[in-house]
Amino acid sequence: MANGFEDVEALAPVDILRRGGQEVVTVSVTGSEFVTSAHDVTLKTDALFEEVDLSDADLLMLPGGMPGSTNLNEHEGLRKAIMKHYEAGRRIAAICAAPMVFGSLGLLEGKRATCYPGCEGTMKGATYTKELVTIDGNIITGEGPAAAFPYGYAILEIFGGKTVADQLREGMMFNHLTNN
Repeated sequence: MANGFEDVEALAPVDILRRGGQEVVTVSVTGSEFVTSAHDVTLKTDALFEEVDLSDADLLMLPGGMPGSTNLNEHEGLRKAIMKHYEAGRRIAAICAAPMVFGSLGLLEGKRATCYPGCEGTMKGATYTKELVTIDGNIITGEGPAAAFPYGYAILEIFGGKTVADQLREGMMFNHLTNN
């Protein structure tokens, strides 16, 4: 997480994954355990980037928002970690403007991906799907704030299974929302 992140894009997926029994560690790239959202909400993260070993992570997930996505993209340590993770065949995810990080690294070449409308130019080489959530191989992308819940459930389905994700969708009243 970086200063300027989009609140719902960061917290909804974390909440969904934790409710679904997945371990999630929020990590700050700011040098402080505190990060401030694009809407001036200050959040205490679980760890500092400099203190974590990302090599055993199943997923590296980036929240969107501006200038948060730009701040993530400018963090060389994070860029190297994403590249190493991707090259090892592990999953990476980004929502809203954050797929720009993957695009700037060349990871979206020949891939299908989505992002916040107007940011598609930052997804170098990608086919822009305009979907709420797009999964292509080990890359998961989400469109924007309203996609935070479908994005979180899609990630939970990958790591926790369809049954767990379906039960959580029902328990969180998401099915009620989408059936009306």
